[in-house]
Amino acid sequence: MCKELDGATTLAEESQAYGFVDSGSYSLNKVISGKFNGGYPIGAITEIYGESSTAKTVFLTHAFVGAQKKGYHTVMIDNEQAYSPSFAKVLGVDPDKLLYMAPETLEDCFNAIEKSILAIREKDPDTPILIGYDSIGVSPSRKEMEGDMAGDPNMGGAIRAKVAGICLRRINPLLRKYKAGLIIINQIRSKVGVMFGDPRTKAGGGKSLLYYCGTSLETMSGKNDVLYDGNKNPLGITGRIKCVKNKITVPYQECDFELLYDKGLTREEGLVYTLLKSGSVTQPSKGWYSIDGTTKHRAKDLQKELSAKIESGELE
Repeated sequence: MCKELDGATTLAEESQAYGFVDSGSYSLNKVISGKFNGGYPIGAITEIYGESSTAKTVFLTHAFVGAQKKGYHTVMIDNEQAYSPSFAKVLGVDPDKLLYMAPETLEDCFNAIEKSILAIREKDPDTPILIGYDSIGVSPSRKEMEGDMAGDPNMGGAIRAKVAGICLRRINPLLRKYKAGLIIINQIRSKVGVMFGDPRTKAGGGKSLLYYCGTSLETMSGKNDVLYDGNKNPLGITGRIKCVKNKITVPYQECDFELLYDKGLTREEGLVYTLLKSGSVTQPSKGWYSIDGTTKHRAKDLQKELSAKIESGELE
């Protein structure tokens, strides 16, 4: 019957048909997609937001690495104009395979996203596309760029929110149609004069971005989470990432992450914490963990064993 209806399929055929892009972290893959070998969804919008220096761009860069390993097209929309080719290369990105654009305004960024999808599809109708937008929080609207430098900050935010809503309505249908995934980086700011409640607010997109995204992730890290070597030289950071919206699997799950500045995300970090919460791993005594109830392991050793099980497909 559905064959007689233009554009109709069965719900079973629509079940995440385009797959996932590896995030660089087994635990984060599980939080986003419900699978350790899953990751960011193709055909949908993923938002990553957080305070400054909480590895938001690093998560995006690892997504590019995962997409390039699968042979997907990758596109970087860099409105911050601060993306480092050398650091991206350290993390595993092939700069020759990453299309890079640095538009000035919010409207230009979404136009660049739309044009890049359509241009790629003219030459390659099938290979999935992953687009990263860093970040909607610093993207001014055209009216802001054309107006007074000081302007009205309240009106500026309202204009950006309206523009974001219009652009997202236009972009969202294209993602599933053309097998494209979009990761949007956002920032957290503090409201002035808030006496009660949470003073934090997202910098860009208003509430429209949260409605349109399929997955929304908050990154969290602090000054006490910095890793140092024996000489007090900084090696990286640790932190936690929380899924505050998810249309693929159970939302409000969390996982730990470890970022080393010379290597990127530690793939197996957070596995013990994730499986301990699900009951697949037990903690017979402090500092010791077990997956069979008898053999005890330290966390680092157990994570290596769990990583091998994931790679072999024994653990999903």
